[in-house]
Amino acid sequence: MNLHETFAAVQNASHKLLALSDKEINHILLAIADAAIQHTAFILDENRKDLERMNPADPKYDRLKLTEARLRDIAADIRNVASLPSPLGRILKQNILPNGLKIKRVSVPFGVIGTIYEARPNVSFDVFSLCLKSGNACILKGGSDADYSNRAIVSIIHGVLEHFNIDTHIVELLPADREATAELLHANGYVDLIIPRGSSGLINFVRRNATIPVIETGAGVCHAFFDHYGDATMGAAIINNAKTRRVSVCNALDCLIIDLGRLADLPGLCQPLHQNNVVIYADRPAYMALQGKYPAGLLQPATEECYGKEFLDYKMAVKTVTSMQEAMAHIRKYSSKHSECIITEDHARGELFCREVDAACVYVNAPTSFTDGAQFGLGAEIGISTQKLHARGPMALEEITTYKWIIEGNGQTRD
Repeated sequence: MNLHETFAAVQNASHKLLALSDKEINHILLAIADAAIQHTAFILDENRKDLERMNPADPKYDRLKLTEARLRDIAADIRNVASLPSPLGRILKQNILPNGLKIKRVSVPFGVIGTIYEARPNVSFDVFSLCLKSGNACILKGGSDADYSNRAIVSIIHGVLEHFNIDTHIVELLPADREATAELLHANGYVDLIIPRGSSGLINFVRRNATIPVIETGAGVCHAFFDHYGDATMGAAIINNAKTRRVSVCNALDCLIIDLGRLADLPGLCQPLHQNNVVIYADRPAYMALQGKYPAGLLQPATEECYGKEFLDYKMAVKTVTSMQEAMAHIRKYSSKHSECIITEDHARGELFCREVDAACVYVNAPTSFTDGAQFGLGAEIGISTQKLHARGPMALEEITTYKWIIEGNGQTRD
């Protein structure tokens, strides 16, 4: 595959997308959702080939695995995207200048978006549906772990596009090798934006090596602070859901921070976790509170390396603090600015936490597992941005558009 020819073909196809109406785009998306269901057996067969090459104990296995239920959810997300208003052509700002010039700022596509991701075949559907709805062509660079799955998915998308006489180059899947990654990161003049999705290692590599603008969908080092005024029953449910719902995703809980005055509640807060064999790395006060009340084989003393670590596994650190200020200082030091949570019945302390904690998503009495574009009512997401430039938090349709200024005159000239 000559990648420069591929990049040029995608760029050319992106210009053709501008001619499609939102109604036509929605018809295509609904057809792709239907095709995902119709070809469930084919997709799962190809996905099984990927799964056979991975150790089931690998935390990435769950991300890699597709099921009939997950494909139904993917199809539902695509239909949801089709139902959303178009993000294009929105007048973001307008004014008539003293000289009579009419000026307005209008939302437009980026053009070509490149996405680099690891063992997450659902991303192939998610990225394409969001890019099509927002008028962008996309270049997909999946990992070798999910190559059979990704190729099956893109072949189904291409089949639908051919049925609608749409240039199939609006979505291309690159080879699953490092050389393709390197070429994509330097595809200046062809690709307008790179969005990496995956581990902190992948994201850091892309940020360091890309010569194209990058939006970081950063690693999720997520904390939950059980405040002095927290409800223990609610806290146990929130902590368990945030940690164990899906351990391999970026919104999973990595560190529980607990007020020293509530250490007596720590065994109860952690009780649901041992059912999923969660290993707890506890500082000395927390270790003493859990000793004899949490399975010994799952309780370990914490080291400095346990904090600021995205586990992506059935593992969690515990930190004891003497004040809310100390809790927020710990978060400032170790957070990746993804999602942070406080469990408290004190409204003023909840507001203070929201005001002072610097993260894309800040929760009061709800688990970080809700950080997700579909859960936020945005449709599928292209990633969770942890940076502050252009987009922050779940990136859906609006976040993958930019804007242009349109100026209308009647012959004015400038002095």
